[in-house]
Amino acid sequence: MTKWLVVGLGNPGPQYLLTRHNIGFLIVDALAEAHGLKWTPWPLAEVAEGKIGAQEVVLGKPLTFMNRSGEAVKGLMNRYGISPERLLVVHDDIDLPFGRLRLKRRGGHGGHHGVESVMGAVGHGEFPRLKVGIGRPLHKEEVVDYVLSPFTEQERASLPEIVERALSALETVLSEGLEEAMNRFNSPL
Repeated sequence: MTKWLVVGLGNPGPQYLLTRHNIGFLIVDALAEAHGLKWTPWPLAEVAEGKIGAQEVVLGKPLTFMNRSGEAVKGLMNRYGISPERLLVVHDDIDLPFGRLRLKRRGGHGGHHGVESVMGAVGHGEFPRLKVGIGRPLHKEEVVDYVLSPFTEQERASLPEIVERALSALETVLSEGLEEAMNRFNSPL
């Protein structure tokens, strides 16, 4: 069975820990913890290897900052011999309501610079992704500040449930396939 590479997008450093843009990191951290996988440093990313159910996986968190995520992802793909269809990128999405999940088989970057960087490094957008809704700011000019700001107290209270759903979605992709996971988790909350 071919390995999956599951990469959460985010920014390294404690100042970004509980910001909206780092929900990808938050989810892959929770996935590693749920399955007893330990993070080890690699020059461009933190990596956790092991099995989730019967599926061999490599989890990654780029240390290159969001806008250069593609460098780390491409390096991990090369290091582990992972093809784009076995790369699953977990990232925030301002076009989805807060907490909504959307699995996609492929697509564009939708203005997300981390996904844009991955697409540039891979050469196309033909890789699956799990988008996690963080909602939109009230004013368009505030997007950068919004994604880099911490979750509100109310949002933080909802995070455990959102992370749990995201883990279930990822585990379903790994055990039953992307199509089944899309059918189960792309419906509204």
